Amino acid sequence: MFIVTAVETIGDISGVMEGGLGREATDKELSGGVMCDGLGSSLAALFGVLPNTSFSQNVGLVAMTKVVNRMALACGAGVLILCGLFPKLAALISIMPQSVLGGAAVMMFSSIVVSGIQLITKEKLTGRNITIVSVALGLGYGLGANSDILRMLPDTMQLIFGGSGIVPAAIVALVLNIVLPKDEA
Repeated sequence: MFIVTAVETIGDISGVMEGGLGREATDKELSGGVMCDGLGSSLAALFGVLPNTSFSQNVGLVAMTKVVNRMALACGAGVLILCGLFPKLAALISIMPQSVLGGAAVMMFSSIVVSGIQLITKEKLTGRNITIVSVALGLGYGLGANSDILRMLPDTMQLIFGGSGIVPAAIVALVLNIVLPKDEA
């Protein structure tokens, strides 16, 4: 399961850096993010709770607002902690009309898609690159939409893939990137 969250974390960090700061994430930032994600999940296990992961919806918010200030993030975390401690506050926030929440969700998820497209199109879209992206996206979406296909695999493989198309898509993209011949410049 950690493979899935590591792939998601790398994507989220890349999207935040690209959308919020307009640059690619460094190796140090990526490794630090994955390490913190693993450390947080390890601490969660000590308290008997499920592992945690980065939250992809935040990528859309950062891309829309360009806010990457630690103080703003700390204030948001503080509000969430207060909502957890005071259910009346959480109830007050939860009465937001569904149309407002739906509109914000559409904008946020669309921003995530656009951030992904920006990352993909940074490289020249050659036949090789299009093949890699198409096969990986098709496999990832297909398995995500119909995870029953994975039930035919051994239990170990089911555990690795976790009912998600993210891991198989990432593995296929990596293998295709290694196997397919590089384009001549």
